[in-house]
Amino acid sequence: HTGERPFACSRCPKTFREKMALTIHQRVHTGERPFACIRCSKAFRDKQTLTNHQRLHTGERPYICAHCPKTF
Repeated sequence: HTGERPFACSRCPKTFREKMALTIHQRVHTGERPFACIRCSKAFRDKQTLTNHQRLHTGERPYICAHCPKTF
């Protein structure tokens, strides 16, 4: 809660609270996309984005609207 952001990008002015966030950010500069979809080969910088993408293929809709029965 201190607001401290000790992890600084060496290529731009961005700073981060967590080292992992810096690591993922640095892939913007390197172009690295180590997480590839096995169904369509589209690649992503982080695992969570790949997981969200894979739902397009599986049809999984894990979230329910709080106001109606619609899922997404």
